Amino acid sequence: QVQLVESGGDLVQPGGSLRLSCAVSGFTLDYYTVGWFRQAPGKDREGVSLVSGSDGSTDVADSVKGRFAISRDNAKNTVSLQMNDLTHEDPAVYYCVAKKADGPPPMWKEEYPYWGQGTQVTVSS
Repeated sequence: QVQLVESGGDLVQPGGSLRLSCAVSGFTLDYYTVGWFRQAPGKDREGVSLVSGSDGSTDVADSVKGRFAISRDNAKNTVSLQMNDLTHEDPAVYYCVAKKADGPPPMWKEEYPYWGQGTQVTVSS
């Protein structure tokens, strides 16, 4: 049974940092593209940062470039998202996603069959 379980969401002040983690079970990450989407209230889910399991390429949303960094540990079957310099534009439910790798990671949510339950990130002073 495939499971993606996120953790690390919290309330943080503007300018603060958080690290999200995703524990994957049911398959090994080696041949999967994985990453993070987010959904703010009233908005569609958007890709944040993804990394391909086939060629190691990444894609990062313009809104988080230079602030967020994705990493994967295939040995531990985990995916992480280091988020720095959080702003009032970043609050959302953050979802871990996965798909079988077949090239560069797509940023369209329809491409990903596996989703976690989400973890809430709140930015407030």
